Amino acid sequence: MQDAIGRLRNILESNDDLEARALTTVVVVIVFLLLRYVALRIVYGRVDDTKALYQWRKTLTYTAFVLGFLAVGRIWIQGFDSVSTFLGLLTAGLAIALRDPIVNLAGWLFIIWRRPFDVGDRIQIGDHRGDVIDVRIFQFTLMEIGNWVAADQSTGRVIHVPNGKVFQETQANYSKGFQHIWNEIPVLVTFESDWKKAKQILTEIATKDAERLSKAAEERIRIAARQFMIFYTHLSPVVYTSIADSGVLLTIRYLCEPRMRRATEEQIAEDILERFGDCDDVDFAYPTTRFYDNPAEGKPAARAPLQKP
Repeated sequence: MQDAIGRLRNILESNDDLEARALTTVVVVIVFLLLRYVALRIVYGRVDDTKALYQWRKTLTYTAFVLGFLAVGRIWIQGFDSVSTFLGLLTAGLAIALRDPIVNLAGWLFIIWRRPFDVGDRIQIGDHRGDVIDVRIFQFTLMEIGNWVAADQSTGRVIHVPNGKVFQETQANYSKGFQHIWNEIPVLVTFESDWKKAKQILTEIATKDAERLSKAAEERIRIAARQFMIFYTHLSPVVYTSIADSGVLLTIRYLCEPRMRRATEEQIAEDILERFGDCDDVDFAYPTTRFYDNPAEGKPAARAPLQKP
């Protein structure tokens, strides 16, 4: 032990500058720790959100570490005496420590410049959908729709999304460009129903307000075509026919405004219930169990021959 202390004393005595560097290093470390502590106290006094406090704490810790490392390195490594080298390493350290804020700032500039969405637009980015209610330097805010609430209605939750997500996630804008969405309502009727009559009824219901909406959509398509490659030749409501396990599936496809999806579905559903209620030869299909006697109920030419005992 005494030998080790003796060797350390010899090293210190042999290099007058070594002790000064060690003392300076201690002072620099203490200064950066104090600066981090003061900055955190200021943040704690002004920020209440737990997540924001966590991000500030991590960012300040990383920043203090990188700057302290560069400062200590400049003390011990002669190559750091070059101002250009020091500034380069300082910039690289800041870029690493503040990566997320820098990316979010770049995302904000992209939103302002390219305008993929504006405040008031209804968008989807990644798994999040909602109406844009605020855009700030580091994040934008959505009033959430969908999730556990059907038909794209509001959940009441406010979602803060980092601006950097515009570089990482696929985005969909309900409001920009075409400004309408295609909505579909499936209606299942029994095989025994007059499906042609049912289809005619659904077509009449769907086209009730179609003329007004189609004209508005055509005008907006002409405007959107100046910026996007949008081609639609048929904007009127359509009822498609297909065969399902439990009956004939009639699907209404029609244009609606993004925020009117549930309201239009409700109006169409009520009209369908009233019109079908007045028809004796049209009925809704639903999961049932029945026995089908082909020799007695099948078409004459498609009946199976009776088996003789």
